[in-house]
Amino acid sequence: MGFRCGILALAVAGLVVTGVQAAETAVPPRLNWSFAGPFGTYDPGQLQRGFKVYREICSACHSISLLSFRNLADHGGPGFTNEQVATIAADYKIKDGPNDQGDMFERAGRPADYFPPPFPNEQAARAANGGTLPPDFSVIAKARTYERGFPQFVIDMFYRPYQEQGVDYIVALLGGYEDPPPAGFDLPEGAHYNKYFPGHALGMPKILSDGAVEYTDGTPATAEQYAKDVSAFLMWVAEPHLDSRKRIGFQVMIFLVVFAGLLYFTKKKVWSAVEGHA
Repeated sequence: MGFRCGILALAVAGLVVTGVQAAETAVPPRLNWSFAGPFGTYDPGQLQRGFKVYREICSACHSISLLSFRNLADHGGPGFTNEQVATIAADYKIKDGPNDQGDMFERAGRPADYFPPPFPNEQAARAANGGTLPPDFSVIAKARTYERGFPQFVIDMFYRPYQEQGVDYIVALLGGYEDPPPAGFDLPEGAHYNKYFPGHALGMPKILSDGAVEYTDGTPATAEQYAKDVSAFLMWVAEPHLDSRKRIGFQVMIFLVVFAGLLYFTKKKVWSAVEGHA
């Protein structure tokens, strides 16, 4: 009886907490992604579009310091060719050195180089962004999440696996700006109201608008589509081996099922000659 009362108390507490959180911050809508579920895979076309959005808009402030140019040609990624990767890398300037004279110098990027940061150091980044440090985007899609509350988190774990909180949150955040803010909300100077951001006062202004990036594959060039594409790209940046991990996991499960069957029939064969164990 006491155990059941404890479970009921936890459930009620979870509902209360969820209600409070919902009152404070809007919950991002759950979206459909090609890489969702145990058999989902990345869409190379979407990753290429997302990279284009990142390169033309987001890279002015946000780095992806853990990604090298050659990763763009990796299996399961955007699907760029080695020639395309070399061309992309050559458009960047990489600080290198020292040379024989002891001086640092700049050179064209190579596929083995990592994406250079937009600012030389943290102080320069803060100075250019009103004192706010733009976060690195290398693992942002895995680092950012939100609480779905009770009982959704139980369903996510056991009944319907859901691991796309990060990309759902990024899409919602990019489209969650409201101007003017709700009546009665005290917005700090230089901040922007976003209904999905905790506290709602976000330093980053709205950066996506229809037609800002040209798509050549016929995909609608809308802010909503940009948000989805760049979020998918950031998911790949954070977890580039997702396709391989799922494939290997499925192969391991098949092996375990077959192995369990072999063990069962081996046991039956070994004990078949023993009386009482047939």
